Amino acid sequence: MNTLEKLGAFNVWANTTVLHRLDEVATSGPEVPAAVLRLFSHVLNAQAIWIARIGGTASPVKVWQEHDLAGCHHWHEQTSEPLHQLMVHADEAELQRLVSYANSLGNAYDSAVHDILTHAVVHASYHRAQVATRLRDHGFEPVNSDFITYCRELSAAGQAAVSL
Repeated sequence: MNTLEKLGAFNVWANTTVLHRLDEVATSGPEVPAAVLRLFSHVLNAQAIWIARIGGTASPVKVWQEHDLAGCHHWHEQTSEPLHQLMVHADEAELQRLVSYANSLGNAYDSAVHDILTHAVVHASYHRAQVATRLRDHGFEPVNSDFITYCRELSAAGQAAVSL
């Protein structure tokens, strides 16, 4: 697996891990704090926007559109693995292809697909850290969604499979 594919798989794992924690928070009684949902919605919205830009289609969401927990599940399913699949299936020509788009402020840019895909993972990591902070601010223990934690889990799963 190349680095970009591994980052895509990590992003799916990290979003899934955070979403499971949000499910636990929701079932513990109080609602998931609005600030947490706003940030995680943004992660998923950004993924949808980048997928649309790469595909040359209109985005189905706005940058800071807010979703409830069910909506976050929906947009995770619609964006996390599809983003990973773009990383898996892109050949060198696709990775080097320039995508022309306007950002949320209307400024025009051209970016290479490989830069967009890398950015999507880095951007999501940044905001997942904010989600963790907001969870802690509201008295909830966040999950560790670091890349190295993902790698350790992969390694442990591989060792467990070998020992069977």
